[in-house]
Amino acid sequence: MERRRLGNSDLMISPLGFGSWASGGGGWAFGWGPQDDAETVAAIHRALDLGINWIDTAPVYGLGHAEEVVGRALRGRTERPLVFTKCSMLWREDGTIHRSLKAASVRAEVEASQAIAPVTSLQPPYSALRRGIEAEVMPHCAAHGIGILAYSPMQAGLLTGGMTRARIAALPPDDWRRRTPEFQEPKLTRNLALQDLMGRIGARHGHAAAVVALAYVLRRPEVTGAIVGARSAAQVEGWIAALDFRLDPGEVAEIETFLAEHP
Repeated sequence: MERRRLGNSDLMISPLGFGSWASGGGGWAFGWGPQDDAETVAAIHRALDLGINWIDTAPVYGLGHAEEVVGRALRGRTERPLVFTKCSMLWREDGTIHRSLKAASVRAEVEASQAIAPVTSLQPPYSALRRGIEAEVMPHCAAHGIGILAYSPMQAGLLTGGMTRARIAALPPDDWRRRTPEFQEPKLTRNLALQDLMGRIGARHGHAAAVVALAYVLRRPEVTGAIVGARSAAQVEGWIAALDFRLDPGEVAEIETFLAEHP
């Protein structure tokens, strides 16, 4: 199983990590709608059994709920994965979220969540549909030994191979994706077409579009790992092949030609 060094640390991580954003469920500003905790636990167990050795979480996911479920999933596990967290998003008693990167606030969050480890990586959004970090952020990280853990590499589910207009229309009212431009026109038609292209590329190898979307992110040497969410063990099975699968130059060119023709 491939392991990659995370930035200037001594941590060796799998190319994919389990993302727990959706594990927080619904009922908060960036929720994904209702989520069965037992399904989350099963998804985490399956990911770990198949070789993933790190989990990404945050206090704000479900206003603390995701961290509780992650803890439940790890209880009793002989081999514990690495658990990564982050800071800046806080919530008040009424559930409203605010951000703070003031020194005292960051210090309080770090001391509450990372008492045994230094900060050694950056976690930006990165996917075939969000490539803004390629111009400046990636070169900076490469030059300074900073690891990159890309979040939303399948663009919040748009590039999994299972997204349809009907499924988008049926998203729960409290699913944050209803409000994002990538899930609305004029971008939606382009995004679903890219999903179809990735599905065709994946089919040549017996893989879903999700595996291609992840391989596209992992093609960059600056990316140490990609954070991949799953709401069930079956969803883990849909993308776990990206631990090993890589695109060839011609397949990367197919995707980038599409992106150039459909900006």
